Amino acid sequence: MSKPDKSAIEAAVARIRPYVHQTPVLTSRSLNELAGAELFFKCENFQRTGSFKMRGATNAVFSLSDEAAAKGVATHSSGNHAQALAKAAQLRGIPAYVVMPSNAPKSKIEGTKAAGGQIIFCEPTLQAREDTLAQIVAETGAEFIPPYNDYRTIAGQASCACELLQQAENLDYIIAPCGGGGLLSGTALSAHYFAPQTVVLGAEPHNANDAYRSFHAGQIIPSVNPKTIADGLRTSLGDKTFGIIREHVTDILIADEEWIVKAMRLVWERLKIVIEPSCALPLAVLLQNRREALQSKRIGLILTGGNVDLDVFFAQYEHIAGLS
Repeated sequence: MSKPDKSAIEAAVARIRPYVHQTPVLTSRSLNELAGAELFFKCENFQRTGSFKMRGATNAVFSLSDEAAAKGVATHSSGNHAQALAKAAQLRGIPAYVVMPSNAPKSKIEGTKAAGGQIIFCEPTLQAREDTLAQIVAETGAEFIPPYNDYRTIAGQASCACELLQQAENLDYIIAPCGGGGLLSGTALSAHYFAPQTVVLGAEPHNANDAYRSFHAGQIIPSVNPKTIADGLRTSLGDKTFGIIREHVTDILIADEEWIVKAMRLVWERLKIVIEPSCALPLAVLLQNRREALQSKRIGLILTGGNVDLDVFFAQYEHIAGLS
C-alpha cells in the first residue's frame, strides 16, 4: 500500500465506523483563558480500549482479505496497540498473537487478555520482542500489524482528525502528540486533504525528543534510553511516518516533564476526565511555549488515551489512608 491519499482515508473512515466510537470534543473556558486561545479537546480517552490506537488497528484488521485474516494477526507491544489489536481481531473473529515484555504493566496485560489476545511473553528487550514475533509469525502465518509504521494503521489514525475537523470547524491549528508518529502523520494527512488551511503541529517530551531532532535534522535520529513520564511517546519514528511528517507537519514543539505533569493535572481538574501522561503533551507545549502565533487561535488538541495504571494511582491514596 502506498501513502494514504484522500480516498484511502475516506475508505478507512467508512470501514471502521461500525466498530469505533465517534469521540466527543470538550471545551473549557478556564483552559482557554490560561492558554490565550480557543481550545477543542478531542477525547480519544473515551475510545474503545481507551485510546486512539483502536482506529488504526481496526482499519488494518478489516483491510485484510478473508484468506489472510483467517490466519490471525500478530504484533509486539506493551501498551495501547496490544489491547487495540486484540479487540479489533476479536471483532473480526480471528486470533491475535501479542508479544509482550515480561515487565509490561499489569493493566495492559489484563486489558489485552480481556480483549481476547493470546499473549506470548519475552525478555524486555527490543531484540527479544522482534525475535519472538518473527517466530510466532513463522509458526502461525499471522499478519504482522505494526503499531504505527504502516500505511493501513496511519489511514485509520487519520480518522480521528477527520472527525475533529467536522466537530470543530475552521480550526487554525491541530496539535497531536508524537511517539512513533502514526497519529501525527495521520492527522497531518487529514488536514492536508480536508482542511488545508489548518496547520498541524507535533508535541513531544523534551526527554524523548527524537521526532523534534529528526524533523530539524532532515533524517531519523532514533531515541536512546528516553526517560519521560509520557510512556506512550518513548518510541522512535518509522520511515513511513517520518516521510509524511516531514512533508505535512509545520513544526514539532517540546515540553519539559514539569509542564507535562501540570497539563495532565489541569485536564483532570478542569475537564473532569482521566487522561494518561502522553495525552497531556498538546496542552503542555501550548502552555510552556506561549508562541505569539498561537494566541487567540482556534486550536484542536488530541487527547490520545486514558489507560492510567489505577493500581499505582490508588496505592498512593491507600498508603495515605493507612490501608496498605
